[in-house]
Amino acid sequence: LLPFCLHFFDDHWSRNRMVIGLDWSTTYPELVLAAYSPNEEVVHEPAGCCMIWNLKFPRKTSPEYIFTCSEPITAATMAKFHPNLIIGGTYSGQILLWDTRSPKRTPVQRSTLTSWAHTQPLNTVQVIGSKNAHNIITLSSDGSMCAWSVEMLGEPREKLKVCDAPSAGLLDVFPTCMAFFANDQNNYVVGSESGNIYTDQRHSSRSGSTEGNAARNHPYKGHSTFVTSVATHPSPGPVSYSNLFLSSSLDWTVRLWSVREQAPLNVFDDYSECVYDVCWSPIHPALFAAVDGTGRVDVWNLNNDMEVPTARSHLPVNPGCSEPAAINKARWDSTGLFLAVGDDEGHVRVCSVAESLATPGADDWTILAQVLANLKSTSQMI
Repeated sequence: LLPFCLHFFDDHWSRNRMVIGLDWSTTYPELVLAAYSPNEEVVHEPAGCCMIWNLKFPRKTSPEYIFTCSEPITAATMAKFHPNLIIGGTYSGQILLWDTRSPKRTPVQRSTLTSWAHTQPLNTVQVIGSKNAHNIITLSSDGSMCAWSVEMLGEPREKLKVCDAPSAGLLDVFPTCMAFFANDQNNYVVGSESGNIYTDQRHSSRSGSTEGNAARNHPYKGHSTFVTSVATHPSPGPVSYSNLFLSSSLDWTVRLWSVREQAPLNVFDDYSECVYDVCWSPIHPALFAAVDGTGRVDVWNLNNDMEVPTARSHLPVNPGCSEPAAINKARWDSTGLFLAVGDDEGHVRVCSVAESLATPGADDWTILAQVLANLKSTSQMI
């Protein structure tokens, strides 16, 4: 149900680097972007590296594009609505822009280092909005979120302190990951180093928003340590489940939440190592993938089983290694039939998800509603 069909590794640029970011092109569905950590073994190599791999050329051992920069990359994404642009976030807090039309491998544009922007590493870079009105959103470990225009990186359009609630003593929230809710440019969820999860709004009144202050004063508590990823439900079908989100953590669990409930709806604890990433299927309402430190790829179907994953694959052992690498990142493509994963040894692999597993049935949306109702009633009884 979940075989690995493609493997991407450049012997020069991938070696001794970890995959720290993955993204698919929305314009060219055969292209997948991978961002890599610095090569600590070779001092004269550029610290930052991004590569774009092409699924149409599976036997090609080199990427379609290679982009570099002088400082470590901490996050990267394809620029939605700008098919030729790649956006990177760095350890220093800068934003970089690469262009596939440029003959240079180095950035064509970068933000300035200023206290009005970020001063610490970026852990999230994403594009939200519509074709005619969109922003780059960046989140830094310094607790700030900025919105930028793709055309002008001189200074951010806005800068906010995430989850800033003095009355609750939460001035120092150290965010680790963020996701916006489906079709929403205002409401988002943030994971933190402490294990707490917060929801907040970009454009609420910091002093007057009862709903926003309530969310910040009462975080979602469940994880015991560092939250590695959060994923909001894409709600692709006839019933909206945009109130749902998933989280993964170094505490060896994945948790399912509703913004309406303070406690998790379910805890997926069939893990013996840290869970580094989790992501919803873009087409199936009850399907999500999670990856962990043992090299395991799990696909869960909420409509099928809450105790064990519906499908599971193990990374093959990389050449020269004695055990599988830890998987850091996972991303579905837009069709929901392919899942890209990246490990801590620089390898990118693509799983082909069986159509019987990936494609939803006509009744999967209503089945999920009943499953969620049962989970809610069970949690209230405990």
